[in-house]
Amino acid sequence: MQKATFAAGCFWGVEATFRQMPGVLSTRVGYIGGSSDNPTYKEVCTDRTGHAEAVEVEFDPAKVRYEDLLKVFWENHDPTQLNRQGPDWGTQYRSAIFFHTPEQQAAAQASKESLEKARRYSKPIVTQIVPAVTFYPAEDYHQQYLEKRGLASCHIKA
Repeated sequence: MQKATFAAGCFWGVEATFRQMPGVLSTRVGYIGGSSDNPTYKEVCTDRTGHAEAVEVEFDPAKVRYEDLLKVFWENHDPTQLNRQGPDWGTQYRSAIFFHTPEQQAAAQASKESLEKARRYSKPIVTQIVPAVTFYPAEDYHQQYLEKRGLASCHIKA
């Protein structure tokens, strides 16, 4: 099993999208990339902790490739919006790939460069590709939030 971590705006919709993929064993939403330990949702929403709302994905690489996860990541948000997705704004909603291995870093960089060369977007891609650091799970009520409410998605498709 391997882990992948993505930030693409509000984590509820991002989690719901990844949970539907064959080969994804589990997901959890949380906070990563900030300056404090064990942040709460209320603290992250102040836009002062530096954390991103993110989804940690546990997947079976024999059933789904990391490159397939990247494809879903790119297709399900607007990576040209700096520190926002749709109506949500602040650094906690930034677009970021938190890599766990050098292979993930290379794959993420290659996929970003491929999209840039193909001019897939009319504006520059602002997605950060940075090492994964400590991931702090969000409060229980955020986990599988949309699924618990019978909703399919809330994310912005690019």
